[in-house]
Amino acid sequence: MSMQRRALLGSLATLGLLGGCGFRLRGHLEVPPGYRPILIEAPSHSSVAAIIRDRLLSSGIEVTGDPQAARLRLILYTEQRDARVAAVDLKGKTLAWDLHYLVDFAAVDAGGETHLPRQTLDLSRIFDNPDIEVLGKQIEQEQIYADLAAESADRILMRLRAVLR
Repeated sequence: MSMQRRALLGSLATLGLLGGCGFRLRGHLEVPPGYRPILIEAPSHSSVAAIIRDRLLSSGIEVTGDPQAARLRLILYTEQRDARVAAVDLKGKTLAWDLHYLVDFAAVDAGGETHLPRQTLDLSRIFDNPDIEVLGKQIEQEQIYADLAAESADRILMRLRAVLR
């Protein structure tokens, strides 16, 4: 058997084993057909809702805006950003902030059964605040909040994936 054939057979065997053990690409979400389409109820400015919608659509899961058609409602009650002082110098100048991103959410099916009880995610990051490049620091802070929103969306979807199996 040629070396190319062995490599090809080895690759196919590996892919077969990975598929058989339940391996999926990261970010791929599976929702049983009985819970499709999904309605995302959230404030109009919700970054987390937009990210969840994108993740669901990229996984081939239908998202609806019609409450009557929805088989599952993912409810994002609130989404808040908060900053708290984490460190100060001897003169009282803020050296670091503790940035928080809070999302209050639940998931309920069309029959009223709760799959994710109302709960709050509170993610945080420390943000250093030296007294230089003020505009750059504002952009960095916004990027941290965007990362926290994406992480919140991923954690909500992980919890949803776990309860819908």
